[in-house]
Amino acid sequence: MTNISSEVRNYFKLELLISRSCNTLRNLFKARYSLFNNGQAWAESPTCGNSYLTNVVAKNKNINLTPAQKTSVSKGNTDEWDISTLCSILLFSKRPQTLNANEEQQLDEENKLVAQLRDARNKLVHHSSKSIHNQEFNQLWIDISTILVTFGDIETELAKLKEDSIFDSPKQVINEENTNEALRLKSLGNEAYDNEDYSEAIKFFIKATVLPGVSDHDRAIFFRIWRQVELDRALKDAKQARKLWLTWWKAHYRVGQVYAVLDDHEKAINSFERAFALDPTKQEIQTAMDESRIMVHRDSQQEDLDLCANWKPMHECPDAEMIRKNKDLLALIDPSVADVTKGHQFALGDIDIIQDYEQAAKYFAKAANADNAEGMYNLARLFDKGLGVKKDHNLAREWLEKAASQPAEHPKLKGMPNIGVADAEHALGVRYFEGISVRKDLSMAVYWYQRATDHGSAMAANNLGCMYLDGLAVDKNLEKAEELHELAAQRGDPSAMMTLAELRLRKNDFQMAELWYDRACESGNVVAQRNRDEFMTKLENRQSYPSDLQEALSKAMNYDVLYQSKYSPSVVCERFYLKEYGLFCEHARRGSITAKKLRTAIEHFILALNLLTSFKTLTEEQENTFVHELSECYRIDTIVAQIPAIFFERVSSIIERVLTRCTQQSTCIVSQVDEDVRVCYATLNLNSYGLIQQFLEICKQKYPKSVHFYYMSGTVHGFQRNSDAGLYNINHGLEIEPDNYELLYHKAVLLRHIGKDMAEAIKAYQQFIATAPKDHRKIPEAYYEMALCSKDFMPVAGISWIYEQYRAGKEAEKLQLPWFLPYKSENIAFLQPIIDMIESNNNVKPTPTNARKQHLTDPHRVELIKNHRVWENTTLEEKRNLGYRSISTTVKPRVKQQTDKLLIGLKPITLREMNSRKDHVYTGYVLSVTIIEETLSWDPSIHLVIEDKNFDCQRMLIYGILEEEGEELI
Repeated sequence: MTNISSEVRNYFKLELLISRSCNTLRNLFKARYSLFNNGQAWAESPTCGNSYLTNVVAKNKNINLTPAQKTSVSKGNTDEWDISTLCSILLFSKRPQTLNANEEQQLDEENKLVAQLRDARNKLVHHSSKSIHNQEFNQLWIDISTILVTFGDIETELAKLKEDSIFDSPKQVINEENTNEALRLKSLGNEAYDNEDYSEAIKFFIKATVLPGVSDHDRAIFFRIWRQVELDRALKDAKQARKLWLTWWKAHYRVGQVYAVLDDHEKAINSFERAFALDPTKQEIQTAMDESRIMVHRDSQQEDLDLCANWKPMHECPDAEMIRKNKDLLALIDPSVADVTKGHQFALGDIDIIQDYEQAAKYFAKAANADNAEGMYNLARLFDKGLGVKKDHNLAREWLEKAASQPAEHPKLKGMPNIGVADAEHALGVRYFEGISVRKDLSMAVYWYQRATDHGSAMAANNLGCMYLDGLAVDKNLEKAEELHELAAQRGDPSAMMTLAELRLRKNDFQMAELWYDRACESGNVVAQRNRDEFMTKLENRQSYPSDLQEALSKAMNYDVLYQSKYSPSVVCERFYLKEYGLFCEHARRGSITAKKLRTAIEHFILALNLLTSFKTLTEEQENTFVHELSECYRIDTIVAQIPAIFFERVSSIIERVLTRCTQQSTCIVSQVDEDVRVCYATLNLNSYGLIQQFLEICKQKYPKSVHFYYMSGTVHGFQRNSDAGLYNINHGLEIEPDNYELLYHKAVLLRHIGKDMAEAIKAYQQFIATAPKDHRKIPEAYYEMALCSKDFMPVAGISWIYEQYRAGKEAEKLQLPWFLPYKSENIAFLQPIIDMIESNNNVKPTPTNARKQHLTDPHRVELIKNHRVWENTTLEEKRNLGYRSISTTVKPRVKQQTDKLLIGLKPITLREMNSRKDHVYTGYVLSVTIIEETLSWDPSIHLVIEDKNFDCQRMLIYGILEEEGEELI
């Protein structure tokens, strides 16, 4: 235990001291019970407990207990009551009127001490770091021990808890004979466990735990193994029940429950999804699935389960006094801001305010009901965590949707963001990505992440970047992914910083790779901190390679990322195709087969939407018609079926009702309506892979001639990187329709991903090209993907093959319909370096690029300039309108610096080398920049947007300008 820091030791010493108060408070409660009830003693029984709960606790609104605490009170055993329960009862119980003045005074004095004890306990429990420095420890120790001694505890006994010896293993009288017997029983238990005889194993471990004279350390091990055996037995029993009745939802649900207890949430989700596929009406399945998905998301994002991980008490913030003044000023303009501030103070605790989630929920709710987006978002967080309110993921989602529907700009403060909107949009993106309280839908996740990114969310930009990096529900785009990760990193997201470092390393940009990785570590990224040595070793190894090998490795890394792309149909589109119906008709008249096909799909989709817009509620016949039209659209092409967000929940409900009706009639009866609704249900939930894969297996058994179910099943398997199973389904579909070019394309892609026979993959691509219309949007991509099928690029034949396919792809792009131009390929990024080399050898001059022009669309740059112009416009309004006033504040520099008198000897530095998230003076450096945006004011500072030699942009603020110099300077 010598490796435990003194600060951590301090925390646990105080926890032991606080735990001593339980007996003190119990005795105090029993004494008061007797005093309040004419000398009657408290009976440790359920009869006494239930009576007290009914007649005292239930009738006193000030005694606010949780359901678990009420249950413990009802049992009547005060040994099971925690400190919080005892304090609440002691402080708020009503006193009989028969007490004399001395008794009243004594109770008042006792209550003061109980309240102090409760406050000290709350401060300790909610201490975020679980480590306490010596000065704070000594003060808390004095406060708590003084109270305990006043209540009759022995000071010398308390002093023993302050000694470091409490961390040593407790001294016990060990019975060697019993210890050996316990070890023998443990060995027998392990043997029974290995043989999966769990009942016998548990018997042995129980016997081992009850033997006297066995060390507490060994006994703790026996208890732990006993618990593990019980869980393993539960898992085995649940799996056996599932095996006996594979189509019973509860069997899969129970397997999921055990996996969740074992903290294996990935497997739990898989079982819950199977249960939900068998019975989508069971709310308990959805709730359990939500909980496991939340845990998986938190683990993947390294998120802390505690709200305090992301919130900081106001008094601990830098410039706390300035923040308070700003909030007070804002509260005058918008009174709901004061409620939000109060909510944060109760959520975290603040000076003179004890942490109280119930009070926090009340203030956030008050602000939310006044249309305050920040109040709505924080109230949603409390519902998600079950803090101060009953946990309810659906209600949390509703509040997030309300927050996200608020204007992005503050309704009363022009130019200021409406805090809470972007956070709510990001949270909705997470819900659709993970399937938390909604059906998993990656396209909706992209939609919400994009909105949140546009409104300033760093985490959303990071998550959206990951989706572009992996090709999840969007066309894979490495440049877009890097752009988004850089934007997120600039905004301060630690995960994005680490990813950006890896991306920079792939490009052999060693300086920026190291800088961004260091910034990730400094920002608290635990994974980056843990793996820093490994990353630096990789970086140093790459630096030691010759330049030509570095370039080859960079290309290979790009190829590796592309080749391992997660295969998925693109379901997110930048265009709204309904508006372009007339153009589809025109191109169809000109002979375009693709336009004719998409026009027909749109017509079916319009008929379905017309039913929604014409009737508030649909009859059963109308619902069947809606499902038929939507399914016909899906069968032709899902790209045009862009369901408006306001209709999404209604569409889901209609599909579920029709599916339920068909299922209730009979699982064996086939019908057009049943097949149609299955197509709709599967397509709408295509991104819920585990759930929909089980559903599609049932569909294929019921409709073995329906190509569409095999197509979707192949797609889902491909997305899950189970390419062999995907290929099996696609080939089955081709047996039914040998010339189905959509199936042929998917077959080629899956063969390429399997990588065993590239000749067969190329043959499938060629079949697709020969069969599909020449303007099919995947024709150019098929040529580019054929180029990637060559395993060795060095021989002349391989190089010429790549170039031939590349040129054919470029020619095919010219035949594309205008909706698919400019053409976006996820493979061209890898091919381009090879093509540049070929054309260089053939004296073909590549098209020159304008380096600065490439940076003009950088999201960080656009955001800076946009915000700057809003600020300057506000300043201009002030000058034009004497009655117009904006809120402007400034903060004095936290770091002092000296200005160099000469530039000679100073080292040049660029913006990318400077960490904009950290206060730091770069002594001995000079930054050369160009001012690219004009400024209109100098009070309290001159606001500039600057650009350095790399065309990177940043804000620059110059303070301390004298009034008589200001106008001349700008």
